Amino acid sequence: MHDVNMIQIILVTLVAFLAGCDSVLDERMFYRPIVACTLTGLALGDPTTGIIVGGALELLSVGWMNVGAAMAPDAALASTVSTVIVIVGGQSQDEAIAVAVPLAIAGQALTIFVRTINVFFAHQADRFAENANMRAITIMHFIALALQGLRVAVPTAIVAVLASGDSVQRALNTIPDVITHGLQIAGGFIVVVGYAMVINMMRARKLMPFFFIGFIIATLMTTLDTGITLLALGILGVCLAFIYVQLNPEFHEAVRLPQLAPATAGGGSDDSLDDDLDDELD
Repeated sequence: MHDVNMIQIILVTLVAFLAGCDSVLDERMFYRPIVACTLTGLALGDPTTGIIVGGALELLSVGWMNVGAAMAPDAALASTVSTVIVIVGGQSQDEAIAVAVPLAIAGQALTIFVRTINVFFAHQADRFAENANMRAITIMHFIALALQGLRVAVPTAIVAVLASGDSVQRALNTIPDVITHGLQIAGGFIVVVGYAMVINMMRARKLMPFFFIGFIIATLMTTLDTGITLLALGILGVCLAFIYVQLNPEFHEAVRLPQLAPATAGGGSDDSLDDDLDDELD
């Protein structure tokens, strides 16, 4: 358990508001778990836990993206609330990941609801545009953006207030272990599917062997407890990249210079051009 004061609750709410706004702006990536969780942990005085939770959720949400009219699960709400639950509520990282999945789905429905409301402000902006009222158009845009921020800030603030007591812990304890464990397993599957979707969209299927090698190494680290650090894995990845570049023939194709067309015997083509030029001068 971690006691929070009013200043920390305000800071967490501001971080959640910023993440909610940027989830529709896609400008600074504040809504990404690695950033949102770190900032939330910093506001609560425990940035290390925030980075750990953010790294785990970042792997979980790597394949979450909006495709056409299909809305992706809300990574911003899942990030801020999960971090608050771990730091303030004293829950484990596995429990945070298990809670993050339903939170992201709930945030997805909340995002669709807020976007539906914002249609009204879009039509109001169209009416103001007919009268060239730029100030009113700007206000409509900021109101719509503020609603997107509030959809993350309000639930996060409520959880931050309740998590300091026993309410959230009792609620989490009432969840059956089969559901919690099932969500943890589903979260692991989502990570694999997310990476596979990214590789397919990049049309880099030739990199799939490295995809499987990475998960095999991660499994060996878990089962054998080899103690391989992230730095060692990073060095291993760089070495594999160098080996791949050296062995791949695509990176060794010689640049072929365009060959000049052979001149005709006796320079017939050049002589004919000279003759035509002399005729024109005469």
